[in-house]
Amino acid sequence: MKKTFKLQDEKRHPDRIIEAIKHETRKYIKRERGKKLPDAEKMFWNFDYKFGENAQSAESVTFNGIIEALDKVSKAGWPECYIEIISKAEVKPPKSAAPVTEEGDTV
Repeated sequence: MKKTFKLQDEKRHPDRIIEAIKHETRKYIKRERGKKLPDAEKMFWNFDYKFGENAQSAESVTFNGIIEALDKVSKAGWPECYIEIISKAEVKPPKSAAPVTEEGDTV
């Protein structure tokens, strides 16, 4: 999803606009996670997030960073914001073995 959201509307309260954007991003993530993975080797969906005033100024953030940035942006008075969410299938890294002590117990 690559989308520019308007943050100001004459007919809607700014808080409701922010809540609608948060809802749409959460709904998109949920929908993408439900999709079938392309390979049997791929084990989960991972996402890359970018947030900014426009596509050129967008910076990488976490999902929680998007939610926090939306709250800050509404107070700052931006006219619009850009959100980019790219999904990618990844293999879960193997768990590292727990170190074993001299007595044979795991730490």
